[in-house]
Amino acid sequence: MERHGILCAGNWIIDKVKIIDKFPATQETLVNILSESMSNGGSPYNVLKDLAKLQVPFPLYGLGLVGDDENGDYILEDCERNGINTDLLKKTRQAPTSYTDVMTVVSGGKRTFFHNRGTNALLDIEHFPLEESNAKIFNLGYFLLLDKLDTFRSDGLTGAAEILKKAQTLGFITSADSVSEDSDRFAKIVPASLPYLDFFFLNEFEAGKITGIPTTNANGIDLKACEAAAKKLFELGVNRWVIIHFPKGALAVSSKGERIFQGSVRVPSALIKGTVGAGDAFAAGVLASVHEGVDMQEALKAGVCTSSTCLLDPGSSGGIRPLKESLAFGESYDFWPN
Repeated sequence: MERHGILCAGNWIIDKVKIIDKFPATQETLVNILSESMSNGGSPYNVLKDLAKLQVPFPLYGLGLVGDDENGDYILEDCERNGINTDLLKKTRQAPTSYTDVMTVVSGGKRTFFHNRGTNALLDIEHFPLEESNAKIFNLGYFLLLDKLDTFRSDGLTGAAEILKKAQTLGFITSADSVSEDSDRFAKIVPASLPYLDFFFLNEFEAGKITGIPTTNANGIDLKACEAAAKKLFELGVNRWVIIHFPKGALAVSSKGERIFQGSVRVPSALIKGTVGAGDAFAAGVLASVHEGVDMQEALKAGVCTSSTCLLDPGSSGGIRPLKESLAFGESYDFWPN
């Protein structure tokens, strides 16, 4: 069977984005909401919608759970508008559709998330009939935000690990992403899935949490430490590429020892409306390139350029442009140096 397309699974979320004048320094103080909007959220929803807006030349498929409610209807209708197949995206009445209140500070776009796990907490192995899909790439996200899939089973694997193992056995290229949770669960849960991953996307914080290697220093990102963390992730099982992204760039390290850096686009601060969804936009740009057989240097460039257009809108995908336009936008402002 010739595989074609990208299947994304995991957290389907409605983001309720509120632009605020400041974040409170202490509790019980007033913050003003300047504007608000609703958008897609969660790894599969964001990545697939970004891929649709990039106008990729291959099919897109979603898998997961939404509630039998207004937000669930919105997600299904939005996917249909964007050409995303929802045959494996099911409704349930057991919980409401997951949502997040995203508080974005007007100056700089930094955001804080208040999350209702909703239907995503119910997603389990039984909801993954992967044998029904002939997609080329299977992308799962996020580790640490899918209650049942983060749980260990009798065979010593988490639900996520079992699903990725199945996907790998069926012939998918496997990919996954994590969430930036402030806890000690990273090193306990994530490594179980790594032997079944071809591509692992994470930021410097998550890389440090999983490996125990500090990836920042007094000067900011420590690229040598990030490279050491990547090598540790290969020791834990990752098969092909570890891709660590951070505000000023991304570092990709391969199991063969290749090291590739790509600086982020130097987007003027006056143009930045928010940073929510930027990591997923980066992943979308890279995965689109991987699907088409593009080399990793160009894939990273596609990733940072897609991510840069994400910054132009408060929502996760409102600013995303077709890939050629995204690349042109990035080149017009140049990139941060190594």
